[in-house]
Amino acid sequence: MTKAGTTLAAPESPTSAVRLPRRRGIELALIVLAVLLSVYGYCAVGLARTGTVPPGAVGYGAGLGVLALVAHLAVRLRAPYADPLPLPIGVLLNGLGLVLIYRLDLATPGDHAAPAQLVWSTLGVGLFIMVVLILRDHRVLQRYAYVCVAAALVLLLLPILFPAVNGARIWIRIAGFSIQPSEFAKVLLAVFFAAYLAANRNALAYAGRRLWFMQFPTGRVLGPIVTIWLVSVGVLILERDLGTSLLFFGLFVVMLYVATGRTGWIAVGLVLAVFGAVAIGPLEPHVHGRIEDWLHPFASIDAGQGPNQLAQSLFAFAAGGILGSGLGLGHSVLIGFAAKSDFILATAGEELGLAGLSAIFLLYGLLVERGYRAGLALRDPFGRLLAIGLASIVALQVFVIAGGVTGLIPLTGMAMPFLAQGGSSVVTNWAIVALLIRVSDSARSQYDGQVAP
Repeated sequence: MTKAGTTLAAPESPTSAVRLPRRRGIELALIVLAVLLSVYGYCAVGLARTGTVPPGAVGYGAGLGVLALVAHLAVRLRAPYADPLPLPIGVLLNGLGLVLIYRLDLATPGDHAAPAQLVWSTLGVGLFIMVVLILRDHRVLQRYAYVCVAAALVLLLLPILFPAVNGARIWIRIAGFSIQPSEFAKVLLAVFFAAYLAANRNALAYAGRRLWFMQFPTGRVLGPIVTIWLVSVGVLILERDLGTSLLFFGLFVVMLYVATGRTGWIAVGLVLAVFGAVAIGPLEPHVHGRIEDWLHPFASIDAGQGPNQLAQSLFAFAAGGILGSGLGLGHSVLIGFAAKSDFILATAGEELGLAGLSAIFLLYGLLVERGYRAGLALRDPFGRLLAIGLASIVALQVFVIAGGVTGLIPLTGMAMPFLAQGGSSVVTNWAIVALLIRVSDSARSQYDGQVAP
């Protein structure tokens, strides 16, 4: 109160800018732990198989550590606010994959896949570093949506010109060098879907005609993206790559649901998936055989022909029990030529047990959750859809592959992210992690320095 009886307003409390922690020290500590766990696994395999520490243990640890450190420095320099978990998770899964492939190499003296996988892992980390350093803003990708979809369709068509491998035309093989173009196409299609759905999300959600339980957009809006999806899936069916076609279908449905918020798209997706399986299964011998193996996994044993790959995989999981037989002490190599690719999860299940397998699934789940978290925190629709789409690619792959090798669903022939042998797969998954790093940096940096009361 003043002498004149008037009231003075209380002075406002000072405001301060909130500085978000960058958490790069946490990332570095987790990377060191991931490298040490990988080196421990490498040494454990050597001790179990030969009784001595492998002579290349120091080189393996140093190589993996240098790659991880350079990747960390790139993130520290260009994406200081990025989530600290995706990079260490990628390092640990990639390191564990190298350990499992090396373990299977020791049981198959004529086939050494670990050195080649290490080279591909180096290329993958190199691509990770390039993306983090060059791509300063994820929204730049939105400008190249149609370039991405054109490149994706070209990549999907190329394998038709080359001979089939194990019943599927999904590889390009030239002079002993091979790549799987559909691995790169899935990232390009995720960029296109995110850009198109972000630009037309209102028309997709609110325009059109209501039929039964959901709102169907007009053909002018929904037509282009459905056409691209149908062409992609149609090409994959012609190439007998049913696993990737299922992945593309799931990615399309998930991103359409996120863009519109209409749960009816999930129901439509399930109905179409069942219809496609019923229609294509009896007509395509390659698919029909896999469905028969899924329905009757022990039929070959009853016929006196010995266990097939799925039966051997189920035996491996059963032999692992809770804690596993120990690295290097299992017999999953009996699965055959796919032990290092499609069925490498069976090796993890047998030698690490249910506990180790659960830890691997938790790592994948955590990677997917961090991608969803980054997407939901973003303000721009394109970034949100891109992050959720990329995380969904990992989630769908893990579900399809794990479901196939455990007998939950028919086999699809895809590669487990980071774990399985496959250069195209490991390079693509490192690109996905790099994009999630970039998106998470944008998601957190948009709040840095804001004024708090």
